[in-house]
Amino acid sequence: MPKRVAPLTAAEVKALWTKGQPWRHADGGGLYLVVTGPKRAWWMLRYALAGKQREMGLGAADPDGRNGYTLAAARERAAEQRKHLRAGTDPLEHRRAAEAAAERAAGALRTFRECAEAFLAEKGPEWRNAKHRAQWGATLATYAYPTIGSLPVMSIGLDEVKRVLSPIWTLKPETAARVRGRMEAVLDFAAVHGWREGPNPARWKGNLSLSGLPSRAKVVPVERHPALPWPDVGAFMADLRAQRSTSARALEFLILTAARTGEIIGARWSEIDLAAALWTVPRDRMKAGREHRVPLSEPALAVLREVRPLCPEDVDGYLFPGQGQGNPLSGMTMLKLLGRMGRRDITPHGFRSTFRDWAGEATGHPGDVVEMALAHAVANKVEAAYRRGDLFAKRRHLMDDWATYCGSAKGEGSNTPG
Repeated sequence: MPKRVAPLTAAEVKALWTKGQPWRHADGGGLYLVVTGPKRAWWMLRYALAGKQREMGLGAADPDGRNGYTLAAARERAAEQRKHLRAGTDPLEHRRAAEAAAERAAGALRTFRECAEAFLAEKGPEWRNAKHRAQWGATLATYAYPTIGSLPVMSIGLDEVKRVLSPIWTLKPETAARVRGRMEAVLDFAAVHGWREGPNPARWKGNLSLSGLPSRAKVVPVERHPALPWPDVGAFMADLRAQRSTSARALEFLILTAARTGEIIGARWSEIDLAAALWTVPRDRMKAGREHRVPLSEPALAVLREVRPLCPEDVDGYLFPGQGQGNPLSGMTMLKLLGRMGRRDITPHGFRSTFRDWAGEATGHPGDVVEMALAHAVANKVEAAYRRGDLFAKRRHLMDDWATYCGSAKGEGSNTPG
C-alpha cells in the first residue's frame, strides 16, 4: 500500500511559507504547497488522467489569505477540480475553456472605439509618418465614432458600416474610401483577437460592392496630377531660372531629380555628398520605406551650391529652409510659385510624369531604370525579392541626360543613350 501522507496544518503552512526553503510539501489527495522562497509559495494539484501525470496551479499561497489562498481555501479549490476528474473531464482543459469563454464574453462588450484605439496603440508605432498616424485616428473620430464608436464590436454588421459610409460616399469619395479601409482594418484586428466573429462587414470585394454603394470609379473619375508636356520643359526651365526665390530653386531641384515634393522639402544637408554628387534619402522619408540614392547632375549640384549660403553653419539644416528658425519650406510654396508664373495648369508632382513621358518617348533608357529613378516600388514580389542593386550607374546616365534636356533652350531634341 502507498504510504499515507499526513495532511498539512495551517501552522505548518505558515512556518514553511515564512522560512521559504524551496520544496514541495504534500497535503494529500494530490495537493501540494510549492515553496520557492521566503513568503513566496503556490498551491499545485497533481493528478493522473488517461495514464498521464499532470500538474495544475491553484494560485498563490498566503497563510493570512490577503495575497493568496489559505490551506482551507486551497483544499476547496482542489476539491472542485477533483469533481471534474470524476466526471471524466481534464481540469486544465475545463479551466482553459472557461477562460476562453470569459475572454470572448468580455470581447463581445468591447466597443468599436476601444478596438480602434487598441489597434492604433499596437500598429501606430510601425508607421513612419506621424501625420499619417494622426490622420488615421482623426478620420475615425470624425466619421465612424459618432455612429458606431460606442457599439459592441461584435454587433457591427453591414447596416452599421453603411450608416457610416453612405453620407460621405458620393460627397467625399476619397475620404469615404479611407474610412472604409480603416474600419476594415479595425474589424480584422478585432477578429484576430477573438473580439468578434464572422466575415468583415467593411470589406469591399464581394460585400460592400454588392450592397448598393457605387464603385469609386463611378463616383469620381481618377484624376492625375496635371503635368507639363515634356517638349515644353526647356522653355519652362528657362522661365523658372529667372525666378529668384527659394521656392524656385526647390522646384528646379525637384524637376532635375524627379523627386516627390515631400522628399524635397524635407531634404537636409546631412543627406548630401557634394563630392560624390549623391543625395541619399533615408527610408523614413520615402514612400516605399526604402533608402533611395539619387545621382546628382551638374545642374542639380549648381542649385545646391546656390542655396548653400542659406544655412552655411548648419550641417543638418534643410536644403530649402522656410520661414522661422529651423523650419522647412512649406509644401504649398512651389504650387504658389507656379501660380505666380501663370502656370496653374500644372503641379510640382506632375513633373514626375513629365520625366517619365520624356524617358519613355524620347530616349532608349530601359523602363526599369526609369522606374527606379522614380523610386517606384516593384509590383512583382518575386522580382522585388531577387533585385539587389539599384542600377545607380545607369540612373546617373539617365539623370545627366534629363538635365541636359531640361537645359535646352526650347526643350528640343532627344537623348538616346549610346
